Amino acid sequence: MKLLPSLKQLEYLTALAETGHFGKAAEHCSVTPSTLSAGIRDLENVLGVPVAERTKRTVLITPVGQAIAERARLLLRDADDIMALVAREREPMTGEIRLGAIPTIGPFILPRVLPAVEAKFPDLRLYLREEQTATLLARLREGELDVALIALPFETKNLAVQPLFDDPFLFACHANHPLASRKRIKDDDLIDEPLLLLEEGHCLRSHALDACKLQRSSVRVQFEATSLQTLVQMVASGIGVTLLPQTAINAGIASMKTVRLIPLRTRASRQIALVWRASSPRISEFGLLAEVFRGI
Repeated sequence: MKLLPSLKQLEYLTALAETGHFGKAAEHCSVTPSTLSAGIRDLENVLGVPVAERTKRTVLITPVGQAIAERARLLLRDADDIMALVAREREPMTGEIRLGAIPTIGPFILPRVLPAVEAKFPDLRLYLREEQTATLLARLREGELDVALIALPFETKNLAVQPLFDDPFLFACHANHPLASRKRIKDDDLIDEPLLLLEEGHCLRSHALDACKLQRSSVRVQFEATSLQTLVQMVASGIGVTLLPQTAINAGIASMKTVRLIPLRTRASRQIALVWRASSPRISEFGLLAEVFRGI
């Protein structure tokens, strides 16, 4: 009978590849370093090739070890999906769901959604992770997350997408700004304004510019921030103007008296959506979760 690696051995290898340290990998797998080391040796005996180079201070994963670890992550993801399939057959919306959210959505929507989810599905545990869109989708594809809350448009190849609602943008300026008395803001009004934007990597940056049909070369970017909260503080100080999503405004991010919020004539918006792997066995559960998000 042909010997095959066990899932436990593959789990040890992926943890070692991610941490590069036996102690940290063992902690991640909830075993002792000696148990993990023995598991790696057993894996090498089964494979007939070394997967790690050991020294007194460091661990280097061999090229073939890296290649095996990458495939092992997918096998472990599929094994988790099998257990989720069984759990769903026993009773839907129980156990845990690992939910990712981008930082320009999570802090403003989740505080309202989570109590509703808990009330409707008391036996469900949501584990949250907040990161930028590209990182979330990579974790989703690798099986580290079950579902993600993102904003569209964004490349979601091979993922299932469930749109939830549109999230309009509003123009934000200081109460003394020349445009503060306007009832509506036209796209042309923004061309010569010193815009305050999120730094590169945040999809809200491109969504705001694209939605308002602004060419990046024609926009005067005065300041780049890491959070919407920082942008609002800059506007409140009269340093510049920005574009804010309605979800953040509803959460009270721009409640200062010195900040004026004005609708855009184009009704520009982004689209909030839940995404998951098309192969996930919990698709029907994610649909139920989407209903709660739409009801907030």
